[in-house]
Amino acid sequence: MKAYQLERYGKGQRLTLTNLPDPVPAAGEVLVEIHATAINQLDGKIRDGAFKPILPYKPPFILGHDLAGIVVATGPGAHRFKIGDAVYARPRDGHIGTFAERIAVAEADLAPKPVRLSMAEAASVPLVGLTAWQVLVETAGLKAGQKVLIHAGTGGVGTIAIQFAKHLGAMVATTASAANADLVRSLGADVVIDYRTQDFSELLSGYDVVLNSLDAKTLEKSLKVLKPGGKLISISGPPDPAFAKAQGLNPVLRLLFRLLSTGIRRKARRASVDYSFLFMHADGDQLAQLGALIDAGTIRPVLDRGFTFDALNDAVAYVDSGRAKGKVVVTVRRDAA
Repeated sequence: MKAYQLERYGKGQRLTLTNLPDPVPAAGEVLVEIHATAINQLDGKIRDGAFKPILPYKPPFILGHDLAGIVVATGPGAHRFKIGDAVYARPRDGHIGTFAERIAVAEADLAPKPVRLSMAEAASVPLVGLTAWQVLVETAGLKAGQKVLIHAGTGGVGTIAIQFAKHLGAMVATTASAANADLVRSLGADVVIDYRTQDFSELLSGYDVVLNSLDAKTLEKSLKVLKPGGKLISISGPPDPAFAKAQGLNPVLRLLFRLLSTGIRRKARRASVDYSFLFMHADGDQLAQLGALIDAGTIRPVLDRGFTFDALNDAVAYVDSGRAKGKVVVTVRRDAA
């Protein structure tokens, strides 16, 4: 099969297209022929080496965290899917590699592809959809009538999180440029803050939840909009001790993450706010529930631009530029669009 490998860590490194043997599904795995994948900021951060302490992949390895495709083989004990099923997934950490023509995936990470989506549209959903679910449901416990601020509303996570929060009955504020205000309103945003001309921390107050995906300055300012007992959840760091413990990291990394997050945790305590860092995990059952919402018309993916498989490096560079609205997808098979 053809696959893009990262030969060595380094900022802006291009991935190398190579030929590799087809994977063989192990017990509890299925082999998926990938029709489409998507690019995430996480791919660039792993390539740059930013996540080596958490995800110590050893080059060369195949990058890629999203897929939609067809089951072509099953391993021993894998019974949830059969050959020919259309599926989508975010493979679990340690078993990524969707920048390829095929991949062996734990069947627990897979879900049926939403019927109303093309392969390319479906491939855009898993990582960002699971992130939104795990922030808003698992961590925040968001309830109808609560108020949530979702930063970067036109990003991959933001476009899904806005729709999902509205489905849960929340009042949603988001930050976006004035040029993108109509887009985020069409997704369900009730309040749109133009981050170029307005200060969200001076305009918003009494919020129950903030989903932060931006820098440390934005993270700290977000404390001002939360009411006592509110929850500040960051997917861009800094990692906290609870995350380090859950990941089973060594004592040195636990101490490091404790020190890195000391400032924001202290300020959160002073504001009577709960701070937590979330690093999403694979979950086929949650993806299946998201798929049902998509097929019901409750959530729709937002795609910025599509690339062909031979232009995958260009797709990665485009996401690196920070200009994308929604998700950037790559069609591995020409009929996947």
